[in-house]
Amino acid sequence: MLLSHRNHLSRRHYLQPILVLVAAKVIGVITLAVWSAVNGKNALTLLSARWDSLWYVRVVEHGYDFSLTAKDGRVLSDMAFFPLFPALEGAISKVFLISPENAGLVVSALASVFAATGIHAVVAHFTDRRTALLTVALWATLPVSIVQTMAYSESLFTALSAWALYFTLTATWLPAGALACLAGLTRPVGLAAALALWAAVAAAVRREGWSIGKAAGSALAPAGFCAYVLWVGAQRNDILGYLDVQAEWGNGFDGGISFLGFIFSLLSRPPFLAGLALLAGVGLALWAYALGFSARYPVPVQVYSGVVIVLALGSSGFFGSKPRLLIPAFSLLIPLSAHLLRKSGNVRVLTLVGTCAVSALYGAFWLNGSGPP
Repeated sequence: MLLSHRNHLSRRHYLQPILVLVAAKVIGVITLAVWSAVNGKNALTLLSARWDSLWYVRVVEHGYDFSLTAKDGRVLSDMAFFPLFPALEGAISKVFLISPENAGLVVSALASVFAATGIHAVVAHFTDRRTALLTVALWATLPVSIVQTMAYSESLFTALSAWALYFTLTATWLPAGALACLAGLTRPVGLAAALALWAAVAAAVRREGWSIGKAAGSALAPAGFCAYVLWVGAQRNDILGYLDVQAEWGNGFDGGISFLGFIFSLLSRPPFLAGLALLAGVGLALWAYALGFSARYPVPVQVYSGVVIVLALGSSGFFGSKPRLLIPAFSLLIPLSAHLLRKSGNVRVLTLVGTCAVSALYGAFWLNGSGPP
């Protein structure tokens, strides 16, 4: 991995990751539309009005007042969903007079563009622009990357976190804190961006002492997450009420014990392919993360990715959602990008064509079937 350096990105360098992102998304949406038409389904509905998307729309239309009793007796509350995505969804719906469902697609589309440029900015900051562009291409063509196009919060969270990381790496503390704050209003894992900023501030304080910018950024970074969690606690008359909400959804934290049990249950009976694939995927993710230390990625990047990985793999429920929960951990793709750069141009092209095809076909198959939990 190349030595750290600062890259001041020109318009051309912003345009490149956007074009890569848009090309991947257009191919994915066209594939989904064709697949859905063959199966007599509506691709727009699959993208905007199923699973978590419906919960966000309910928040837009009715506020936080909805709960659903599951077949097993659990009471599922919409307070499990953080407020920034539905807030933006509602604002766009009112301004442009479109449905909240379609507004959610607009939020995700715009956010995915900012995510691509943010990822490029972060990776180019401590590697080089070619590695950064390949990382964006791989991120946009992950097998579950169709989620980046859906009315889900993954793209918004990744965009906010990536730019928070970039401003953290460039010691621009107040914007970094503000974006980390917004990330904390988007998903519970938003604390990852705040902890990354704190790690950078701690190192900077040791070198040069405190400043108003460092203090303000550090205070602001976790404020979004804390504000929402405290608000949920107030609504439920229990300061730990948000943990109860997550527990009701079956989504507590046990350090990965339940997830490992799920993997070994798949390995204990035929067919064994699902268990082997899941085990291999977890192993590759952890291996890629470990490579970040030997390649001397910046500490904030490793802190951020580490928290995302721990919370994604360590939660006790929604085992099928683990791949999409890892989408924000884009630094895991840097080793593959660096490896591809050492190969010929033909190998790189064939690899990206392959990942794009797999992503488009799997996304269409997934949404027309079980879809993301």
